Amino acid sequence: MVKEKILSFEEALERYEPVLGFEVHVELNTKTKMFSSAPNSFGREPNTDLAPVDLGLPGSLPVVNEQAVRYSISLGLALGCSIAPSSRFARKNYFYPDLGKNYQISQYDEPIAFEGSVDVELSDGTIVTVPIERAHMEEDAGKLTHVGGATGRIQGAEYSLVDYNRAGVPLVEIVTKPIYGAEHRAPEIAKAYVQTIRDIVLALGISDAKMERGNLRCDANVSLRPRGQEKLGTRTETKNVNSMRSVERAVRYEIQRQAAILAAGGSITQETRHWHEDTGTTSPGRPKSDADDYRYFPEPDLLPVVPAPELIAQLRDELPEPPAVRRRRLKDSWGFTDLEFQDVANGGLLAEVEATISLGTSPAAARKWWTGELTRLANAQGREASDLVSPQDVADLQSLVDAGTLTDKLARQVLEGIAAGEGSAQEVIDARGLAVVSDDGALIAAIDDALAAQPDVLAKIRDGKVQAAGAVIGAVMKAMRGQADAARVRELILERAAQ
Repeated sequence: MVKEKILSFEEALERYEPVLGFEVHVELNTKTKMFSSAPNSFGREPNTDLAPVDLGLPGSLPVVNEQAVRYSISLGLALGCSIAPSSRFARKNYFYPDLGKNYQISQYDEPIAFEGSVDVELSDGTIVTVPIERAHMEEDAGKLTHVGGATGRIQGAEYSLVDYNRAGVPLVEIVTKPIYGAEHRAPEIAKAYVQTIRDIVLALGISDAKMERGNLRCDANVSLRPRGQEKLGTRTETKNVNSMRSVERAVRYEIQRQAAILAAGGSITQETRHWHEDTGTTSPGRPKSDADDYRYFPEPDLLPVVPAPELIAQLRDELPEPPAVRRRRLKDSWGFTDLEFQDVANGGLLAEVEATISLGTSPAAARKWWTGELTRLANAQGREASDLVSPQDVADLQSLVDAGTLTDKLARQVLEGIAAGEGSAQEVIDARGLAVVSDDGALIAAIDDALAAQPDVLAKIRDGKVQAAGAVIGAVMKAMRGQADAARVRELILERAAQ
């Protein structure tokens, strides 16, 4: 793939104004699918969670999942939207190799939620209000695996495999209105917006929101217009970006790429784009269709959705606090400095840290593990920290540190084992033999060996130079591969000096 020319981000913004828009797809964690009784699960053997409707078999009829409707209303309310007294499903038609009936049941001109807004807090506390056009219900498509090519994409593949397990999984698609005035903060706004949506759906409990699993996916729309021009530029849509960091990078790259084309006198093609994490670039997908091209028409097999006003009022009363309010409350309750809290929030780790603290871990320890070692491991693997371990794993690890079973150094090794799939903290300790050695007999033997190599240490301690014990402690820790109880080693050395 030939890398396209780009302008510097600063030069791009000198010449052009970026206009953003986002379509975020949220998979709902209902027990069954949107229109069938097939299980809604993840990671099962391909083509095992199926019902006739999911395969588009003749004579099969869809039935709306009531829980998915309730979840969709809750999400719409949390986004400040009005809930439609009546909304209708529609058929969206184009070639779907991963939907057996060859069309998608979605909503078009009668969505369940419309006209809202959500406040997004940036890293310095600035609040940006993102206008929401609509949030509508639909079903997800299946998953295609392209085999035989070098890139895993359809280009160059020998054949493709279809897994229909995901076909029919309930989705809510959240569509923003155009976002003006983003300027140099456009990439940051993109990341913060997706993070805010993730915070909302997690607080509502309606989605697992794991971007690496596709539970939450973002299509990022970017267009540029020359400074002072009212008419919007031609937009591109970078599809299915699967991490907050990637959303930020994709928006930045598209601004730079489009600016280079426009500055050279070219024009932007309205199309979908694919994001490449390894190169930090996008590549062309397909020409972007307009709504007319999908030949929407009302779904004849489903009645309109008419939620009772009492249900809407109940769901409104049950809404959690808005993300910006929640962040301020958590910061105050945890006692974090602005910088410490930004580390957690910017890493997309609020839910993980909060859950870890709720399990009894101190705020400082929870922050340390999630923003330190776990973030390092996740970045090295190109994954999300929340996909490596659970809050329970971190809480269990810290309890072992608090009990003296592990030192911080040993705990980092245990954490690597948990992240590598070797089991729980205790299982990794047992398998790797990583527990702290606090047996006095073993420690005294190691101390004697260290003192034999440094015979003047005891005399220095007796002369009041207690810090001299550090050399012996270091030698003991090295000899015992970091597994000695350093505090107990110090006590034993001082006891020896006092004899």
